Amino acid sequence: MLSVLTDNWELFREGFWTTLRLFLVSGVLSLVLGTVLAAFRVSPVTALRGIGTGYVNIVRNTPLTLVFSFLFFGAAKMQLSLPTFFWAAVASLTLYTSAFVCEVVRSGINTISPGQAEAARSVGMTFVQVLTIVVLPQAYRAIVPPMTSILIALLKNTTIAAGFSVLEAGAIPAAMAERGQNQMLTLVWITIGFLILIIPLVFLQRWAERRTAVA
Repeated sequence: MLSVLTDNWELFREGFWTTLRLFLVSGVLSLVLGTVLAAFRVSPVTALRGIGTGYVNIVRNTPLTLVFSFLFFGAAKMQLSLPTFFWAAVASLTLYTSAFVCEVVRSGINTISPGQAEAARSVGMTFVQVLTIVVLPQAYRAIVPPMTSILIALLKNTTIAAGFSVLEAGAIPAAMAERGQNQMLTLVWITIGFLILIIPLVFLQRWAERRTAVA
């Protein structure tokens, strides 16, 4: 069993390294874009609320594979092609995940008492100041568990990139099949690899919950 991993270590290393890079880059970009979209959804400006709502409703109800297909094939016909397959995968994962991040952040914002925002506005704060100084810091404390679930889902969703010429963990079984390796053992090692990546996120969630807990 161990030989399946050791004899093909370079393939596993390269695949999971690409998976990790996809996750980290897409995760950061999704948090930023999702927070901006959440700000749009609670904005007093009707047009911004419409943009945020429309984006979330469209993207959340679109299969991720279709988002990948558009970025890899459809965008090229519109002269919007990205420099590499890796960055096309990052864009796909970011656009998709940010819609879910938006809803989680918005749910956190809704847990904040309206009185706090009104008090902040009464002393002359703008909407952006109220959101960034008063509301979002408290909202993020309330959304640690669901946000961790979104990030774990993002990590697993990176495997879809394998179907679009990105050599990451999801592409390992096909490469191993060409080498005549045992597919069952290959899948076992891939599962172990994902567990190694996901378990730290679970511990990070628990640490963050304790760190941000209100006595």
